[in-house]
Amino acid sequence: MNASQELEKAATNHAIEAIRLDKQGSRGMAITMYQKAIETLLKLVRLYPNYRLNSVYIQRATAYQERIKVLQGAGPYQVQPEERPNETSTSSGKEKASYDELVLKEKPDVKWLQVVGLEPAKKAVKEAIVYPVQRPDLFPLGWPRGILLFGPPGCGKTLLAAAVATEIEASFMSVDAASVMSKWLGEGERNVARLFVSARKSANNGCPAIVFIDELDSLIGMHSSEVGGEARVRNQFLKEMDGVIDKGKNLHAYVIGATNKPWDLDWPFIRRFQKRILVPLPDHKARFGMLKLYTTHLNLASDVDLHELARLSEGFSGSDIRDVCQSAHLRVIGELFESGLANDKRAQPRAISMKDFRGIFEERKPSVSLDMVASYNRWFDAFKAL
Repeated sequence: MNASQELEKAATNHAIEAIRLDKQGSRGMAITMYQKAIETLLKLVRLYPNYRLNSVYIQRATAYQERIKVLQGAGPYQVQPEERPNETSTSSGKEKASYDELVLKEKPDVKWLQVVGLEPAKKAVKEAIVYPVQRPDLFPLGWPRGILLFGPPGCGKTLLAAAVATEIEASFMSVDAASVMSKWLGEGERNVARLFVSARKSANNGCPAIVFIDELDSLIGMHSSEVGGEARVRNQFLKEMDGVIDKGKNLHAYVIGATNKPWDLDWPFIRRFQKRILVPLPDHKARFGMLKLYTTHLNLASDVDLHELARLSEGFSGSDIRDVCQSAHLRVIGELFESGLANDKRAQPRAISMKDFRGIFEERKPSVSLDMVASYNRWFDAFKAL
């Protein structure tokens, strides 16, 4: 697990504990844990200023800060609607806040050139989404509207979805499935319904819509025991998916699901994703392209051989490779600070050498094991639909 993933996990754990304490009425301890979650999220944003999920982190930190203000104002914990299945919320303001916290609406600005490698996946996605939007008259049998992207973490599933949305100028609605299932966010099934209503409205008004659901297995995975709220959300999602993929309609509304655990998905949901696309670890050519992209703005010594680095990074994900480049950069910056010269604004770190990169590779292992890769390939062989 790399540093960013560790921070993400820590922030999640702090938030879960804060919510538990909040429900118990332990205001002081809840405030402390909310503050820890906020500090960890903001640290993530500071350390990784260009990370694509920073807007989500800031949004969550803001929501936790608002809850702290409520707790400091001392009102009792408000039971969420999903905890009272026979009741509905009468506060439209609270319902709106829950939905806005759940769904991130944005206009991505990700170009195809930023999606390095993944040519089979890009081709399959273009055939399913881009071409029907450009020339719907060429598709008398309709087109797929459910696309499942699966594969190891950090290999570009979110980036691929964002690039498609940019290409067709779609309304992009990004949802964290784990948050959908959280009682803290209120009535999950109602929010799912609102999400799809918004997507269909956008499509009916002539603007393609993409509903992107990350960590899909958290929402529609197989559960041996689930509470009523979870079952209702799953059933609502199934109903809404049926409405989107209705073959009698030619709406440009699409559902793209991303998961690192495709084997946890229920078959009724799997078959609703007509395209099931593996997003694999990068090959040598893709790794070289990523290294070239991530080192563009770094000061490299003349001995740095990107082809050799691509060879050394075999088995690394795209996220791993970015972390390697970042770690090499941090190493030379650290030397500058330790030398005491950093206070001189004219002082600059030395160029990053091949030795620096080799040192990083000696200290790191890929985040994806060979067993995991084999599992993805087996699932792809069983369920692939390109």
